[in-house]
This record gives sequence, structure tokens and C-alpha cells, in this order.
Amino acid sequence: MAKTQKDRDQGVAKRRKDAGEVELRHRVRPGILIVMAELMDWGEHTERTECLQTLLTNVHALGRDQAAALFQPPRHEIQLSENVARQLYQEGAQEAGRMDREDLR
Repeated sequence: MAKTQKDRDQGVAKRRKDAGEVELRHRVRPGILIVMAELMDWGEHTERTECLQTLLTNVHALGRDQAAALFQPPRHEIQLSENVARQLYQEGAQEAGRMDREDLR
């Protein structure tokens, strides 16, 4: 007699449990999906999980120091022009003055 879908699902669930498989889920924004699509294209992967597993394995193979360097988020330097800095200072000073006057009431 053929197995039912329920029987097949239970068998798959048991094999996954016996193998120690764990399902990982997380939500990402569109920018990350674009990066993922590029990585999949570069690595000629057709499945996201395959791409992620390959990335994890290769990053781990780099070793602690080289892998740690990859986990540093890019930092952007913010430079304000003198005009913008002056305007921010003036608005902050005005706001501080307003707060002081309001506190006195």
C-alpha cells in the first residue's frame, strides 16, 4: 500500500530530527535580497540555502581573524559644511533657550 502524504511528512520530520537539522528563519529588507541575488549569481547558485551554506563554510574556513574582519559593518564618515554646522548650532541654542524659558514658568 502506498504511503499517505502524512506518513511521508512524518518520515521526513523524523529523518531531519535524527540528523540534528534546525530550521533558521529571518526577515530581510530589499537591499539584502539584492545582495543575495548578486551572490547567488556570482556563485551560480539556484537556491538561497545553498548559497548561504557555501558562504558560511567559506567564511569559517578563513579562520577567526580574517572572518572577524568581514563582520565589521561599513562605516561612513559624516562631514558637515560650516553652514550646516552653524545652522544646527543656532537651532539647538534656540531650542535650549526655549526650554529654559518654559522651565521658568
